Amino acid sequence: MTDRPRFFDDLAGVAGGAISALAGLRQEGEAIVRARIDETIRALDLVRRDEYDAVAEMAARARNGQEAAEARVLALEERLAVIEARLAGLESAPQRPDQA
Repeated sequence: MTDRPRFFDDLAGVAGGAISALAGLRQEGEAIVRARIDETIRALDLVRRDEYDAVAEMAARARNGQEAAEARVLALEERLAVIEARLAGLESAPQRPDQA
């Protein structure tokens, strides 16, 4: 069996080094692009999805609380109307002579 010439070993080493260097460049490029995108988002004052979802959930809770409060106010207004009707009936009832 013949030995491989040293040239091919050197070539394989150079190719391996080039591939790892390209992988490092790719990661560095992705990091730079990601940083630029984050910078642009902050400059445009855009909202991230998780922040939007949190605010939407708070708004839904506030809406539910408001609807519950409106229902309670309506029930209290109905009770007040009944009490006012009873009071008006008592005030308009003729008084007995022993109460005068």
